[in-house]
Amino acid sequence: MVTLELTGLHRVKANGRIYWYAWRGGPRLVGEPGSIAFLASYNEAIANRQAPDTGRFRSLVTLYKASPDYKKLADSTRRNWGSWLDRIADHFGELRIAQFDRPEKIRPIIRQWRAKYAETARTADYGMQVLSRVLSYAVDPLGKITSNPCEGIKHLYSSDRSEIIWTDDDIARLKKSCSTEVSYVVDLAAHTGLRVGDLLRLSWSHVGEDAIVLTTGKSRHQREAIIPLYDELRAVLELIPRRSPVVLTNTKKRPWTVNGLSSSFSDIKKLAWPKGLDLHFHDLRGTAATKFYLAKLTTREIAEIMAWEEDTVERIIRRYVGRGAAIKERIRRLNEARQRT
Repeated sequence: MVTLELTGLHRVKANGRIYWYAWRGGPRLVGEPGSIAFLASYNEAIANRQAPDTGRFRSLVTLYKASPDYKKLADSTRRNWGSWLDRIADHFGELRIAQFDRPEKIRPIIRQWRAKYAETARTADYGMQVLSRVLSYAVDPLGKITSNPCEGIKHLYSSDRSEIIWTDDDIARLKKSCSTEVSYVVDLAAHTGLRVGDLLRLSWSHVGEDAIVLTTGKSRHQREAIIPLYDELRAVLELIPRRSPVVLTNTKKRPWTVNGLSSSFSDIKKLAWPKGLDLHFHDLRGTAATKFYLAKLTTREIAEIMAWEEDTVERIIRRYVGRGAAIKERIRRLNEARQRT
C-alpha cells in the first residue's frame, strides 16, 4: 500500500459509502485511498485540470458547473445535481463533443446510459434532466453543438397529478395518526401552499396584520409569497403555540428539520394507510391552490400568493387544482352568466 499526501481531495459519504474526488466538483477517483489505481486516477485528474481537452464532453460539465446558470440554482438543487453531473462526466467524459451533434448516433448511447437507472423511472428521468441541461448549455450560450440530442427522448415516468390533492377527509384521517405538532404543519401547508422548506423557516415575524409575507427559497429569495390572512388561516395560526421565533416546532419544542419532518410524515402515512396512498406532502400545495381558486381569486392573485410566475400560472393551476373542483367552478360561473342574461 502506497501512502502519499494528496492535496485538495474531496470526501463525500452517500448511502453508507465513501467516495473520493480529486477536488470539490472534480472527477471521482477510483480504487482505495493509497492504492496505485487511486494515485493514477488522481494524477490523471490533475493533469486534465491543468491541460483540459476542450474537445471532450467532460469540459462541458466543467464549464456548466462554473456557469451563472448553475450557480443560481437553489442550494438543494445544486447538491442533488452535483452527484449526477459527476456520474454524467464519468460516463460521457471522454466522448468528443462533436459526437453529440449527431443525434441519430448519440441518442442510442444516451438511452443505454439511462437504462442503468431504468428500474426507478423517476431516477432515470432525473438523470436525463441534468444531462439535458448540460447539453442545452452547450447549445446556448456556448455554441458547441447545434441542438440538444436529449430532446425527443421520452420520459420513462409519467403521472398526471392534477386530480391528486389532499381532501378534507384525507387530512382528517391523517391527523388521527399524527402528533399535534405534525397536524399544525399539515394544516398550515394546506392553507398557505408554501413549499416545505419555506414552511419550516416561517417565523412569527413573517406574519403581519393582514398577510404572511416571506421570500421563497425556490426563487433564491428573489420572489415573495404574499398570503392574505383569511379567517381559516388565522384560525390555524391561533392554535399554534408560540414556543420559538419559528412558527412550527416539533415535539421537543425545537424547529423542524426537513429530514425530521419527512421521516415523521412518512411513518404517519403508513399508519393511516397501511396499504399505501399516492399522496405526498407536496400535494398539499394543490389543496391550497384549490381553496384559492374556488374562492374566486384571479390567476394573478394566486400567482402572487404562491410566488409563481404569472405567465405560467395557468399551466401550474391546471396541474395542482383538482379537475373536479375546476369543473364545478366553471359550471357555477356559466349558470351565473345565464341568470344575468
